[in-house]
Amino acid sequence: MDRDVTERRVVVGVDGSPSSYAALRWALRYASLVGGVVEAVAVWELPGLYGWSGPAVDMDVDAEEARDRMRQELADVLGADTADSVRSHLVHGNTTDVLLRAAEGAEALVVGSRGRGGFARALLGSVSQQVSQHATCPVVIVRPEQD
Repeated sequence: MDRDVTERRVVVGVDGSPSSYAALRWALRYASLVGGVVEAVAVWELPGLYGWSGPAVDMDVDAEEARDRMRQELADVLGADTADSVRSHLVHGNTTDVLLRAAEGAEALVVGSRGRGGFARALLGSVSQQVSQHATCPVVIVRPEQD
């Protein structure tokens, strides 16, 4: 992720959950207030690489297909015109580590209060909890919007 150090950035973690969509919309509103840009970061990792073993998986992940899905999700959530203004990054690695690295020097790191976790999240601690304790910038944790 190339960075212009003079640019005001708002980094948001997206994972396809309602919380991350709310976080994305919050990040966009905030970036418009501070004159910044939004960098949406989606992270993928393979089960078993960090701790408990998972089932055997195909190591050949189609990154271009995943990028296309991410672009489509951004357009579905924000509308096509607005989604084009968001810089999207698909990164392989540990979610917490990737988000902390991406947020270095940012105005804020925005994450949803609940992602697509589950059992693994219960064992390892939530991403929002980890980034709130270790980020070098302000962290905003957004709850999903109520109907």
